[in-house]
Amino acid sequence: MTFTQLRYVTAIAKYGSISLAARQLFVTQPSMTTALQDLEKEIGRDLFIRNSRGVQLTDEGLKFLGHAKQILRQMEMLEERYLHAESKQYFAVSTQHYTFTASAFVELVRQYEGWGYEFSLLEERTEKIIENVRTLKSEIGILYLSRFNEAVLRKIFKESKLYFSPLFMVKPHVFIFRDHPLAKKDTLTLEDLEPFPCITFDQGEENSFYYSEEMFCERSLAKHIQVTDRAAVSDLLLGLDAYIITTGILPSHLHGQDIIARPLAVEEKITVGVIRHMDCRMSELGHAYLKLLEKAAKQVITKTK
Repeated sequence: MTFTQLRYVTAIAKYGSISLAARQLFVTQPSMTTALQDLEKEIGRDLFIRNSRGVQLTDEGLKFLGHAKQILRQMEMLEERYLHAESKQYFAVSTQHYTFTASAFVELVRQYEGWGYEFSLLEERTEKIIENVRTLKSEIGILYLSRFNEAVLRKIFKESKLYFSPLFMVKPHVFIFRDHPLAKKDTLTLEDLEPFPCITFDQGEENSFYYSEEMFCERSLAKHIQVTDRAAVSDLLLGLDAYIITTGILPSHLHGQDIIARPLAVEEKITVGVIRHMDCRMSELGHAYLKLLEKAAKQVITKTK
């Protein structure tokens, strides 16, 4: 297995055609085809399905591509660090819609302002977070487990060779506007919430209750609003008597006192944590981001108690 073969695989996957990939890399199609065949023979697996429209990655090819991209990125970093004047840092994280993950990401970028870098903060649907970490598009994924979804998600983690590390555990809270009819109550119940619109994050085609970012989403809702953007939640909370059930972590510097958190009177707990790929060591950037996550979460959780 060679770096050239890895570059060929990534190019073929990108362009969906061996001939087009060969032209882009300025090599002949027969030489690229031979290199791919030699690689598939060596590893004993087909990476692509050939058809009249070109080529398509197999399931095994998709996994291989994720590893290949990571290896090539590491090689690029080595070349830039030791063969060029400046080095470039690569890091990607996929997360559910939490403000503290963005705050920690900002601090990470500040730490590396003197470097060249290519960082990605992806607020994604739960299924996409798992997929991004499984295929190594993201080094870290951030999501939550509860008694309701834990068995299902842990099974998916195991099948995807992912490891879950807890960051913190909190009781579910309800976010509402400070002038909401329920704002004067110190604690809310599910019965209190029934007359009001419930906001949830859309999970796309895989709209399983187990992938939901909000607890108790399986219950029947008379008024339900789905969103994809975290900023839209704030607008809806401020403009309607709506609510969203989440961790209770919302830095006040983002919204002042307009949005408040009230604990939900249930026995359930939310465990927010990090998923990583079992086959990959965490990078220096990954370790740095984890420390910042723990710091940001600790600061904000203290304010919610």
